[in-house]
Amino acid sequence: LCNCSAVGSASAAKCNSTTGQCPCLEGYAGPRCESCAEGFYPERRSQRCRPCGCSPAGSSSARCDDSGKCQCKVGVTDLKCDRCSDGYYRFNETICEPCQCNNHSKTCDSLTGTCLLCQENTEGNHCELCKEGFYRSTYPAHACHRCPCSTVASTGTCRIQPGETAPRCDKCKTGYTGPNCNQCDNGYYNSDSICVRCKCNGNVDPARSPSVCKPDSGECIGCLYHTAGFHCEECEDGYVRDPEGTNCTKKEATLGPETREFTTSAPNASKATSFSMAVINSTLSPTTIQTIFPISSSDNSTSAFADVSWTQFNIIILTVIIIVVVLLMGFVGAVYMYREYQNRKLNAPFWTIELKEDNISFSSYHDSIPNADVSGLLEDDGNEVTPNGQLTLTTPMHNYKA
Repeated sequence: LCNCSAVGSASAAKCNSTTGQCPCLEGYAGPRCESCAEGFYPERRSQRCRPCGCSPAGSSSARCDDSGKCQCKVGVTDLKCDRCSDGYYRFNETICEPCQCNNHSKTCDSLTGTCLLCQENTEGNHCELCKEGFYRSTYPAHACHRCPCSTVASTGTCRIQPGETAPRCDKCKTGYTGPNCNQCDNGYYNSDSICVRCKCNGNVDPARSPSVCKPDSGECIGCLYHTAGFHCEECEDGYVRDPEGTNCTKKEATLGPETREFTTSAPNASKATSFSMAVINSTLSPTTIQTIFPISSSDNSTSAFADVSWTQFNIIILTVIIIVVVLLMGFVGAVYMYREYQNRKLNAPFWTIELKEDNISFSSYHDSIPNADVSGLLEDDGNEVTPNGQLTLTTPMHNYKA
């Protein structure tokens, strides 16, 4: 008897008379067509042979095990070897290639190869870029570090320029400068780690003073237009605000720095004598001046006012006082020297004595005592004074005492 399989044979009663091989259906093999052919596997429920359906590109052979799982190549997975494993993607729609993620991700899209879940602050199709606010360093290689740039002072992004080792911020915000945007720009100063615009009321020229104000305190530098103060908000000495309160104008002198010209006529004079008098002391009232020097209203055309500031006026007064003191001291010294000279001249007469054999000639010369009495200069009872000033010694021993 043929004994062919009723499931796998085309005819259960017919077989080869010589070999006994039964005619098998597709997917069946064996003498009795009782097993599955290569590329087929038996289905568990019906025990019918089903095709393996292995992917020719992803499987290493057309065979599969009894569960229908194909034998896959490296990087290929799934039951029929038709899907790339994790870390691989379909390259040229044929084979699976490893994901190119620069060691920053282990997975990528199985169809496009785009890396998924980039790690260590990276991004991009292959995790080749650093996220915003990070920069790629040379050591360790391809590592992304956070930029030393504040989002308050800059955009927060940075990069390393060729030939440099430290990063530079891409763009500083208004008022900040420096490689890391941590310095205040010209026209700004540091106020609690924030750069604030200098407040100089428009009285500083940036061309002359580029920094405008001190970067640590905000004090204005180089105030113009006769202004002064921390913020150039005041007028300097000798200047006051104009009526509009905008500009500083020179202060006009009121009483002290005033000069007037008076014209008086003297009797027996051929023409008037003109002279100038400076009113330097407020003790002279206008009434007193008019009493001493009568001035009519028509003389106003001849009056002139000196444009002298209070500072100059004070300097002039101080100079005059010093000169007067020096002159007084010189005069007192001269008088003292003259009187000392006179006293010495009176108290120090000059005397001449001429000795002869029998008498002594004595004479006195003094400018202030031309007829001085010299009788008391020599003390001797026997001496006589002749009219011509000669003394005769009459004692036998010629003793004398002067």
